[in-house]
Amino acid sequence: MMPLLYYIRHGETDWNAESRLQGQRDIPINANGRVQARHCGEILRELMAREDGGFDFVSSPLSRARETMEIARATLGLDPQAYRIDARLTEISFGEWEGFTLAELGRASPDAVAARERDKWGYAPPGAESYAAMSTRVLDWYDSLLQNTVAVGHGGTLRGLVVQLGIYSSREAPFLDIGQGVVYAIRNGTLARYA
Repeated sequence: MMPLLYYIRHGETDWNAESRLQGQRDIPINANGRVQARHCGEILRELMAREDGGFDFVSSPLSRARETMEIARATLGLDPQAYRIDARLTEISFGEWEGFTLAELGRASPDAVAARERDKWGYAPPGAESYAAMSTRVLDWYDSLLQNTVAVGHGGTLRGLVVQLGIYSSREAPFLDIGQGVVYAIRNGTLARYA
């Protein structure tokens, strides 16, 4: 049996609010994102109280995930800095598409956007990676877990993980709404949402 995983998508950024593809660009969370991070800390306090034993804490290296982790840990009364970084949790790369909205890309590159719509799982924009490729590194991270874990990552990486774990299909996962200010629990091949 794998350890329990509490997974948090980073708090909102200005690019999230503008529907811009962030990918691996290092965009900070905004004021609303900080509120969401505190809320996740409050949810975690309740969830973790139900479990025996300690938790490992790990974050994507991108600053929006790290700040979310630090706020959540401070809300829990823990040292904000006492967590690990793992590059395998870095968001999917959108390559040359990062910084653009899908509407802007649709006007500039309608054929490429149409190709992505036909195969969101397998398509990689120019200089980017596909969900299929990203999901293998996220599964490698998940398979390395040795104890119950709290992770802060990204919407794309959670989509990749739930496909690798057989919770959703590769056709469904790219369309999943992975909320901010939400704690997801993965246990025994199931996904639960706490908001």
